[in-house]
Amino acid sequence: QVQLVESGGGLVQAGGSLRLSCAASGRTFTNYYMGWFRRAPGKERESVAAISWSGVSTNYAERVKGRFTISRDNAKNTVYLQMNSLKPEDTAVYYCAAGHRSQWPEWEDEARYGYWGQGTQVTVSS
Repeated sequence: QVQLVESGGGLVQAGGSLRLSCAASGRTFTNYYMGWFRRAPGKERESVAAISWSGVSTNYAERVKGRFTISRDNAKNTVYLQMNSLKPEDTAVYYCAAGHRSQWPEWEDEARYGYWGQGTQVTVSS
């Protein structure tokens, strides 16, 4: 089992920044690639970004490229999502997820992730 706990969400004005964190515990963190997803009100959950187990490879959804940065600190078993230039349409519940490295690079497919956090709310006001 892998337990994931997100933090760092909140209310921010458009153009502002937030950094989300996701702390993992349980199995060996470096056996998993990590992803961030989000679900906006009335919409399906969508992929945002992912990072390989080593941190060397990253992937982003087109809608966040150039604004969001995913990173991980394997010594701290933590993955981060730095979000800059936030827009009202970024408002959503953000989830982190862990997928076994054997499933890489299918990072956009929710079914590839075996573990999910509870989510953290991000609200961007206009």
